[in-house]
Amino acid sequence: MILTLTLNPSLDRTIEIGSLTRGSVIRASTARLDPGGKGVNVCRALLANDVVSRAVVPFGGAEGHRLLGLLAVEGIDVISVPVSGLTRSNVALAEPDGTITKINEPGTALSAAEVDAVAEALVAAAHSADWVVASGSLPPGVPVDMYARLTTRFAAAGLNVAVDTSGPALLAALTAAPALVKPNREELAEATGSSPRTLGEALDAAGKLRALGASAVLASLGPDGAILVEDGRTWYGRCPVPEPRSTVGAGDAMLAGFLAGGAHGEAALAEALAWASAAVCLPGSRMPGPADIRREGVRILEPDPTQPLTSGD
Repeated sequence: MILTLTLNPSLDRTIEIGSLTRGSVIRASTARLDPGGKGVNVCRALLANDVVSRAVVPFGGAEGHRLLGLLAVEGIDVISVPVSGLTRSNVALAEPDGTITKINEPGTALSAAEVDAVAEALVAAAHSADWVVASGSLPPGVPVDMYARLTTRFAAAGLNVAVDTSGPALLAALTAAPALVKPNREELAEATGSSPRTLGEALDAAGKLRALGASAVLASLGPDGAILVEDGRTWYGRCPVPEPRSTVGAGDAMLAGFLAGGAHGEAALAEALAWASAAVCLPGSRMPGPADIRREGVRILEPDPTQPLTSGD
């Protein structure tokens, strides 16, 4: 069983538009509302592919109850922790060429008592887990070393911990030696202080995160694919998407696919790429099921360190 923690869950509204023009009235072609938050999305992807998982989420206000309702409709096994603030809402504007403009609220502040309540719920559920996934941004009021402390606690109990976050929270988590971290290209740059411009520089950056404590690094590189660095070995793969619709949640689908694929080596990277590319072909933050996943498009390649990376992530 895979247990996920989403400290900063959300309602995610995705609006498809013809083009984004500042200061104008824009007519939407479609709109959808999905339950959001990185750990929530990991659970949604796993459930869509019949992999047992459970999500721990704080919730507050009418928005929080709406979130729980959406999760119930999808059949997600949820451990919900009530908090006094309001669950946040995010908006993504999707253009036909796959360009996504996101507006994310910061989320409600959590008190020390509320943070403790969420942590206790996570610990109580972790006894039946193989992996614990701690992912997403930290809301106001949560200590920057929260993921690091949880990683230390679960690793001591023999559990594998995957961390998918950014900034100071990622750097703090690395000191606790998580089994896996999953940055994207921007987060690699932020963590190492240098933006990778070639595949070789991205591999070097992933190696730096391993040197800081991570046992393995799965890094998504947007249209350039993904890399996996673990145990002194590296793999690189791609799965081109001819008609992208939305990148929202694609990284979460990648992490879910990696864990479902065995969480180690070439086969897991291939599964991660297949799930992520399928997610990019779907609207909003919809997670791919078996009918959406096309593994035949995945290519695991010998990494060329001189290969330039596409602008953007």
